[in-house]
Amino acid sequence: MAEWYKDLALSLHGDPFMLLLEYIGTFAGAISGVRMACAKRFDWFGAYVIGFVTALGGGTLRDIMLNISPFWMGSPSYLIVTFSACVAVFLFGRRFISEAITWVSFDTIAISLFTVFGIEKTLLLGFPWWCAISMGVITAVFGGVLRDICINQVPLIFRKELYAMACVAGGVLYIVILHFYPDAQKLSALLCVVTIFVLRALAIRFGWRIPVLSGLRPHLPWRTK
Repeated sequence: MAEWYKDLALSLHGDPFMLLLEYIGTFAGAISGVRMACAKRFDWFGAYVIGFVTALGGGTLRDIMLNISPFWMGSPSYLIVTFSACVAVFLFGRRFISEAITWVSFDTIAISLFTVFGIEKTLLLGFPWWCAISMGVITAVFGGVLRDICINQVPLIFRKELYAMACVAGGVLYIVILHFYPDAQKLSALLCVVTIFVLRALAIRFGWRIPVLSGLRPHLPWRTK
């Protein structure tokens, strides 16, 4: 595949609009974590830690795997955004905690945006497209895995509707569009976010999920034993 991804990522580096979206994704991810911490009756510090690992855990793992310093260590703004999520839940806790649709919305917004950020940063560093998709998915879902482990429940990625696979689908679409239209960076990012959001919404609405791996031989009509 052509080296179009290097020029793409360099053109997005330092874009204030993308930085704003990153803050929005961080806030949404932190909300989804703090909300679950409140449901488990954590104190303020515990809730902040859960919000932190949810919002920043995936990006931290991505940067470690890419052999660079974790992104949030260069600016306190991500810590402030995470704390603002705690304040928001404190002020509007009943709505955030009791309404499932609110949590699903914030969680889906977070994974949609994080997928795009992970892909773009990986491309910026010169890694191939398949690695970029993988890093996009890790950025999106690993924070949620850490959140669920910390609150002592099976990670959502392993037990619910389409989650990581929605991120994979959005990431593949992002790469395909840019392969044919290298100048359509923001359009491809938008379509990636919309695709992930729509797939998650449809999966929740209709109960779409990956088949369970039971380890049992499938039943075939012609098999007698």
